[in-house]
Amino acid sequence: MTDTLHNAASTPARHIPVMLAEVLACLAPKDGGVYVDGTFGAGGYTRAILESANCTVYGIDRDPEAIARAQAFTRDFAGRFHALHGCFGDAAHLLAGAGVENIDGFVLDLGVSSIQLGTAARGFSFQHDGPLDMRMSLSGESAADVVNTADEKELADIIYTYGEERAARRIAKAIVEARREKPIETTAALAAIIHRVLPMHGGMKTDTATRSFQALRIHINDEMGEIDRALDAAPALLKDGGRLVVVSFHSLEDWRVKTYLRAQSGEQAGTSRHLPPDMSAKAAPVFKLEKRNGLAPSDAETAANPRARSARLRYAIRTDAPLQSAACRAGGRA
Repeated sequence: MTDTLHNAASTPARHIPVMLAEVLACLAPKDGGVYVDGTFGAGGYTRAILESANCTVYGIDRDPEAIARAQAFTRDFAGRFHALHGCFGDAAHLLAGAGVENIDGFVLDLGVSSIQLGTAARGFSFQHDGPLDMRMSLSGESAADVVNTADEKELADIIYTYGEERAARRIAKAIVEARREKPIETTAALAAIIHRVLPMHGGMKTDTATRSFQALRIHINDEMGEIDRALDAAPALLKDGGRLVVVSFHSLEDWRVKTYLRAQSGEQAGTSRHLPPDMSAKAAPVFKLEKRNGLAPSDAETAANPRARSARLRYAIRTDAPLQSAACRAGGRA
């Protein structure tokens, strides 16, 4: 499955938290609890958590615009909400800097926010022209940098690996040929190149440029690496009985979460990146799964919010098993 980038608008859209009721039910906020919203965004999950219990929430986001929006929460929930600017993969470091060692819940919404998608200047969507940016942090290498400097093989690898695009080689070749004439600097320019390789025709529900844009966004923001780092940090952060809740929106994200949680719950053999398989297999499960196959949004929600169609929620409860080592928390990823 792919992101619904083709549905984005040209102006900032109202962000509707996906599977909010299910997230709250799985997270089970309690009075006195400490929770982390690792993808603060527009604050939909954070507000619901704070309103459901007399608890504390730390909202993490790498997007400086999201952190600016979070200032209203600091006022509305004085003493109970704290904004942390950074990547959710660095949650352990960010929380340590705030004097927090253990938490009762960690929630992640891995999708791009409607606000980011709906702002043409951010360059996430190709429905309305904007600079080819895609940087969630507004710093570092942009999508334009990659598109205009990466060699043909690297471009093809990015598009195939993160977009699962079968025409990756043809698209990469077309990009390299086009940039010889002039730099590719806008979302519309890149989309037009992809459309020449994969023309649109009547009846298509998904724009043929969607997979390539998704791939570039994932690469630019190291989204898979962020997920891995956050998952690896979760067992040490969560108290016994603490809950990890993750909402993903495409197969690459969901596979990572599913594989990790099943390995760490003992439901499938997991091999550490650093230990022999027989040693890794002996580690006591650090998570318990309540719903092995995760949860899907209701029909009513998908009808009201098309963004929710591809969502999958997975959650796990921290056991009292001690951590064997950092290596044992790595799960089955290579």
